[in-house]
Parts: sequence; structure tokens; C-alpha cells
Amino acid sequence: MTRRAILKGTGSALPRTRVSNAELAERVDTSDEWIVERTGIRFRHIAEPDETTATLGADAARQALEAAGLQPADVGLIIVATATPDNTFPASATKVQALLGAPDCIAFDVAAVCSGFLYAVSVADAMLRTGAAKHALVIGSETFSRILDWEDRTTCVLFGDGAGAVVLSAEDVADDRGILATRLHAEGQYSDMLYVDGGPSTTGTVGHVRMQGREVFRHAVTNLAAVLGEVMAEVGLSADDIDWVVPHQANKRIIDATAKKLGLPADRVVLTVDRHANTSAASVPLALDLAVRDGRIQRGDLVVLEAMGGGFTWGAAVLRI
Repeated sequence: MTRRAILKGTGSALPRTRVSNAELAERVDTSDEWIVERTGIRFRHIAEPDETTATLGADAARQALEAAGLQPADVGLIIVATATPDNTFPASATKVQALLGAPDCIAFDVAAVCSGFLYAVSVADAMLRTGAAKHALVIGSETFSRILDWEDRTTCVLFGDGAGAVVLSAEDVADDRGILATRLHAEGQYSDMLYVDGGPSTTGTVGHVRMQGREVFRHAVTNLAAVLGEVMAEVGLSADDIDWVVPHQANKRIIDATAKKLGLPADRVVLTVDRHANTSAASVPLALDLAVRDGRIQRGDLVVLEAMGGGFTWGAAVLRI
């Protein structure tokens, strides 16, 4: 028997307001054709004032708990991956805990931008396997619209708000169910290619997203293909063994190029960037929940998750559902 973190449930939450490219073009110098051609994005959700990273995260967590057949009182660990917390402190995870009505448990945030959910999954996996908790909520939640420069058409059209969550439970299994491997990386020397130009200890302001799009694209395709190869090799897998890849939903061209580099057919890649845009740490769990709920991803499937974000940080995980 081997102790592993088993995926027990998924959930997601999107803000009430959905904005199309055409609607965005009414306030920004852009067009539907320009956005779709370069990114594949057609819609994004934008949070209203009463919708925050914590409230969206809690809504996604409730869905995941319901799918897992668990109550908030069962949760011993809450990790929220986010680059847009409600406050500098306390951690948004503690706010989610309070909104759920969960009793005393471990709760903290992870900041690795778009890779945050992969980092959080890796941390939760390790903590569950070593007995820190029996059941964990791992949440990616973002309100990126709060840090966008709406005068910069090269970045503001790319992002949206939302949350996704999974329940992971520690179980002793005789088969290969659960998280089989994770791989994480970071290269801080590239931080000026994708960053926010503010923060408590520098400007004392929140700041806005800044990005060198071409350089990010080039690094993303190379790094994501490499880390997918690493994580598959770690468990003795090839592309032919994978049922589904759930990638970070930043740009359809990045997703297509990464899949092509690995020889993965498009019909095995979950794509949601067209309807959600880039929701940073929320994008992988949002896409995972959608594919689980529409029946594409089923029990027994081998699934690979991957993401890259500012830092640069990147990572991948392979799991048997």
C-alpha cells in the first residue's frame, strides 16, 4: 500500500459579469478579431465590488466539498494560490476558512502567480502524505481585473477573474490512483518580463501588470514542454499514456505550440481560454472542473496539469483520477 493524495472533488466559481471582446472594445482600443487571432480569447469574467478572491474561492470550495461528499469540518488544510489576495494580510485562505465555517485548521496562501495552483498542489500532496491533514482544499482564486492597466491594450485584454478548487484526501492505495509526481521550477532573473509594478515594500501601492509578451511566449513553450517531459519521465510515461492535459489557460497559441512540441493531439487538451481568458492561478482548476463536470475526464483517467507564470515559475503534476 502507498499513501497518496487522491482527487475527491472539484469546483469552480466565476463572477456574475461576463465581458465579450466586442464589449471590451468599447472602452479599449482593440477588436474582437485582434484578440481572437493573437490569443484565442473571446470572453472573460470581471468581478463586481462584492466579489473578491476570498468569496470566489469559498464558492469554488463549496462545490468541491459537495462533489467530494465532505463538510467544511472535515477539512484539515486550506491552501489558496493567488497573486491578488483580499488583503496584504491575513491570508485569503483564512478568509475562505471563515466563509466556509471550517473549524481550526492549517490555512495559508501560496504566491507563484499563474503557477500557483501547481505549487499549492505540490505542497498539499507532501503535507497529506506526511500526515499533516486527512483532507485538503487546494484553491486557485484571482481577481486580476483589480491590477490591470485598462489603458494598456496589450495586457488588459488577456486576463479575467475566477476561482477553481479541488479536494485532495490522503489514502493508502494499492493501485496508481492519486498524485503520482509533481515538478516545480523558478528562474527569478526573468522577473522583469512579467510582473506587477508595485507592492507594499517598494511603492506602497498595488501596481499594475506589465508584460513582455513575445519573451513570455518563447519561454512558456520551451519551459512547459520541458516540465511535461520531466514529470512524465519520472513515472515512466509517454505522451501516448496520457488521457488528458489540463494546461494553464493563458494563450491558445502557447497551448497549441506546447502540445505540438510533445506530439499531443489537440483532442486530448482541455481548452477554456476562449471563455475565461487568463485567470492566473485559477485557470488550471477552472479547466479541470469543467472537464470533470462535462464528463470528459472520468475515473481512471491519467491527467497532466501544467502552468507557467511570472517569476518565472512553472510546474507540472501527473495524477490518476
